[in-house]
Parts: sequence; C-alpha cells; structure tokens
Amino acid sequence: MSWRRVFNRLRAVLRSALVTFVVLTATLWLMPGVASADVVQTLGLVLLVAGTGAVLRPLLLVGIVALGGWGAMLLGVVAQITVIVVALELDPAERISGLPSLVVAAILAVVFAAIIDWMLDSGSDDTFVKEAKRLMRGVRRRQVRQAGGPFLTLRRPRQGTEPGLLMLQFDGLSEPVLRWAVRAGNLPTLGHWLRSGSHAMVGWHTGMPSTTPASQAGILHGAFRQIPGFRWYEKETGKLMVSSRPRDAALIEPRLSDGRGLLRDGGVSIGNAFSGDAVVSLLTVSHAALPGRSARGWAAFMASPYGFTRALVLGVGEVFTELHQARLQRRRNLQPRVSRSGAFLALRPASMLLRDVNISLIAEQMARGAPAVYCDLVDYDEVAHHAGPARPESMRQLESLDRMLGVLERLAPEAARRYHIVVLSDHGQSQGATFRQRYGETLKDLVARLSADDSAAPETPAEEEGTVEAPLLVVSSGNLSLLYLTRFPHRLCRAEIDEAYPRLVPGLVAHPGIGLVVVRDEDGPVALGTSGLHRLSDGTVEGADPLLPYGPHARADLLRHQESMHVGDLVLISSVDPVTEEVAAFEELVGSHGGLGGWQTEAVLVHPARWPIGRPELDGPDAVHRQLVEWLDMLGLRTQPVGADELEAGSSTPRLSRAHDG
Repeated sequence: MSWRRVFNRLRAVLRSALVTFVVLTATLWLMPGVASADVVQTLGLVLLVAGTGAVLRPLLLVGIVALGGWGAMLLGVVAQITVIVVALELDPAERISGLPSLVVAAILAVVFAAIIDWMLDSGSDDTFVKEAKRLMRGVRRRQVRQAGGPFLTLRRPRQGTEPGLLMLQFDGLSEPVLRWAVRAGNLPTLGHWLRSGSHAMVGWHTGMPSTTPASQAGILHGAFRQIPGFRWYEKETGKLMVSSRPRDAALIEPRLSDGRGLLRDGGVSIGNAFSGDAVVSLLTVSHAALPGRSARGWAAFMASPYGFTRALVLGVGEVFTELHQARLQRRRNLQPRVSRSGAFLALRPASMLLRDVNISLIAEQMARGAPAVYCDLVDYDEVAHHAGPARPESMRQLESLDRMLGVLERLAPEAARRYHIVVLSDHGQSQGATFRQRYGETLKDLVARLSADDSAAPETPAEEEGTVEAPLLVVSSGNLSLLYLTRFPHRLCRAEIDEAYPRLVPGLVAHPGIGLVVVRDEDGPVALGTSGLHRLSDGTVEGADPLLPYGPHARADLLRHQESMHVGDLVLISSVDPVTEEVAAFEELVGSHGGLGGWQTEAVLVHPARWPIGRPELDGPDAVHRQLVEWLDMLGLRTQPVGADELEAGSSTPRLSRAHDG
C-alpha cells in the first residue's frame, strides 16, 4: 500500500471522527434533559460509535443484501440509526436513556452527519466516489476469490483491458440545449470531452411520438412503431394503456422483443422503461421490481451513511429549493409557467435519489465487468416539465448529470473492463403555455362541447387516465392527443366520424390551439389545418400547407405514426408559434414532449469521436438502435451473430474486433 493511500485513509478516519464529534455534541446539546456534554466523555463516545459501526455495519449489510428490494431500502435507513442507538445505549455516561429518546437522538445525529458531510464536500462528489470505489473493490475481490485467484490479486484488482460500453440516457435533453450548455461552459466533463476531440456530438430526429417509452422501444428493441404515444387505447381489449405503469409495460415488452435487443449479450438495463433483452434488469419498469439480493450495489447504497440516508436528507432540501424557485417565478411573473406544487414536490428528491442509486448500480456492474450497460437518468426531464427546458432550475439538473459523468470517469480504474461512454437522449422538450391556460378549457372539455348532443349512444365506463364522453376518449401526451370513438371496434375514417359527430372535425380544425388534425379519408391519411390540408400519402397540398410550422420531417413523421399500432381515430397536434416555436401542451406542463413542434424531436448523441457513424442522418429511434448495435459489434460485444436485418443496408461501419481508441 503506497504512502499516499495510507495518508488518504488516515485523513478519512480523522474527518469521520471530527464529524462524529461535532454531530454528537450538537445532538446531546439539543436533547432535553441531557447535561452539557463533557469533551472527554464525548470523545469516548466517538470511539464507541466507530467501534459499534465496525461491528454492526458488516452484519447489517449482510441482512440488507439478503432482503433486497424494499427490505433493503427500509433496513438501510434503520442501519444508520441502529449504530447510533447501540452506541448511545453503551455510553458509560448514560446521558440518554429510554428507547424513544435514543431513537430521536440517533435520527438527529444521522441528519446532522449528512448535512455536515455535504458542507465539508462543498457539494462535490468526493465522498460518493470513495464509497463507490470501496463497493467496486469488494465486488472485484469476491470475483477473484470465487475464481480461486492468488491472494495478492485481492489487494488491488487492476482495470480490465477488454472493452465495455456504458450508454447513459439524459432523459428529455434536446440537442440545442446541450450544445448551448457546453458553449456556456456549464458542463465541465462533457465540455472537456468535446473540446479535446475525444468525443463528438450529433443530433438525431426522434419522430413522433417523442416520448421515452416510444424512443426506448426503438433504441432498445428496434420496435418504435409499436407505441403510438405515452398513453393509448386498444379497441380490441377496451384497455387504456399507460406505458409508465409496470403492469402495462410488462404487457408491452413481449410485443417489442424478438430476443435480439440491444442488451441481449450479457447487457444490463438500469432505470429504463423496457429491458432491451438484458440479462440483468434493475429498476426497469417492465420488470416491476426493485433490485434483488444479487444487486450488492443497491444494498451498499442503502446501508452506507453516504448513500440513501444522505440522499434522503438532501432530498428534503430539494423540496425547499423547489418551493423557493416556484415562488421566484411567481414574483417575477415569469411566463409561461405552471403550478409546481403537489406531486412534483416529491419528484425532485425522488429523481435525485434515483440518480445516485443508478450510479451506484452502474459502478457495481462496471466492477462485475458487464459488457454493456444502458441507464436512463431522468433528473433533467422531471424538472424541465415544470420549470421549462432552458430555465436555471433545469440547467442545474443537467449540471448534476454532467458531474455524474465525472464520477464514472473517476471510477474507471476500478472497473473490470475498459469502458467507453456514449451519452444520448431519447427526445427533447418544447416550451409553452398550456392549452388550458391559453383558451380557458382543456382539450377534453373542447371535445365534449363539440360532440354534445351529436350522439345518444350510451356512455362506456370512464378510464383512469382519459375521459370518455358519449363515448369519446381523449388521451394526451404533451402536445399530441389521440382521440378514440370507443363504441366502434375498428379505426374510423373521416366519413364515419362525420356521420357520428358532424361538428367534431370541423370544430377541431377551426380551433386556434390545434394546428393539425390527422384523419383517414378514401385516399389515405390527411393532415387538416385551418387554411389548408396536406395529403400525407402523395404530398398533395390544398390551400396553405399546415405542415410548414412543424419542420421538414413532419410529413414523414406523421406517415410513420399512422402506421403505429393502436393509433387514434383522430390524431391532434397543438399549434406551434412560428417565431418562438412554443407549443400548447394538452397536459399541464410548461415543458412538454410527445408530438411535433419546437425542440421536442431534436435529440442528441455524444460518442467517441473516432467511432464511425454508418448513416448520414439518424432518423428515428430504430436508426439509433442500429447504430448502437454496430458499435457493440465493432467492440466485439455482440457474441451472437448480427443478422443483416439488424444493420441498415449500405452501412459503411467497419466490422472490427476491438474499439478504436477514443
């Protein structure tokens, strides 16, 4: 062991002792009925806490690993409190007695410790990195022991030489926002990669729907057209599907998977909607389970004083930060804006906790030598929905994700492979005041008004996520809405809709908040606007082209969407401002995605600069899937033969057994 490592370890012990002393002094001072703490006695209590922790934490970690899932989360919190409770109970001075008082004192101590450690780190990730490295070394040593390796290799496993690939998804990040943040110097890690030439940035077009489940269906499985929106209705079964619900995601994934997903060859899915046929799926919605006993990274994060407990305490601070930022928006009368109370207050600390858990799980998989890992990091997307995609609050979340890239760089020497990193997004976001804010009614209200008295058909039961009105179902995803006439078992054409509801289509087309109404007629799908129409099959335009505000990909996007499974009888896209590119979301979100207009379809891909891109333009998630498959094959990580249909015809990417440097 080098003198530097000895010095660093000694410094860590001294810091821990100092923090414990301050924490215990403050706790004892605050506890009612406790005499002022004697310094010598408190120093003795510091040693007692250290000894108790050294004995109990390994035992508690074993229990946490055995429990897995929710048990690990609950016991992880209890573990920190238990150590303090036992130490206070063993305190010779007996300054605190009674279990309730001991528990209160322990909770105070744990909270104080989390805050002081954060202050000492000045918001850096040094402590988190040290804990992650300790986890990784433990994983590597267990692997060596299981393989019967020599004792000397247990001391410091060396970084592997075989290549591996980390694919990190920054959920909801558009290419223009990322490019601006890099130019502003706000992202040191990504900025260094791009300025040094080790990595390159390219934009890619998501198409429609521009949602995470649809994009991940394409990126992970090459099956983008299976999903028409974040939510949709299936007439065959009468079921409203919500892709974020685990039970629905579990039904959807078999439709996507052909056994040849992006992660089929020993890969790991972390925090995604679908698995990509991964061997290991952690926090993946379609698998609907917390990490189990085999995920030691989950247990270690929960048990560590720098893990779940710290994230929980700091998460409370995030709630107060959110309240302050929302108040600033109101005082400044910042427009557009939406309410940032209610469930969103819980989303910010939850997303921060999930980010730290995901990085811990990635660190464990790097130590295990997983060939490929795909992880979705949702921090930016959650905040941007309510604050706005380019607002300071959202930029702060993006900066925290950039720091996580720096953390993974620092963890690389402990990894079992030489990992390359690809950063990509699944879609962007577009800003704008909502449809309800602009026009005083929701889209569901408008549809109900236009269809009133048009039909005497009995109502069907209302679904949880939509609205049925005599019986019309409106299902929205950002500024995209799918409208279903649920009493008809098949998808309707314009004539059938007009017969059932004569005022519906004309009323929707005439409304200033709706830019496009897509419906089928006898010649195929047609996009209707207030002053003209565009026949999607042959590109014929009558009057003013309603697709012009939506960019050059609009016709292809709408045509592709019309081929999706379970698409609505009517497809509605909100209007888009030609100057600001603001949209009017049908949900109460100031930053939205799902349809067309603005930056929501402009995603990004950051990759090692020397890796070739086999096509001039990445159009759609399926194209990104094929590109990632090519790179995995290039690295020698597709252990099963790659079929010709997995790679786009005419690809210029060379087939190599090892990666280029970069």
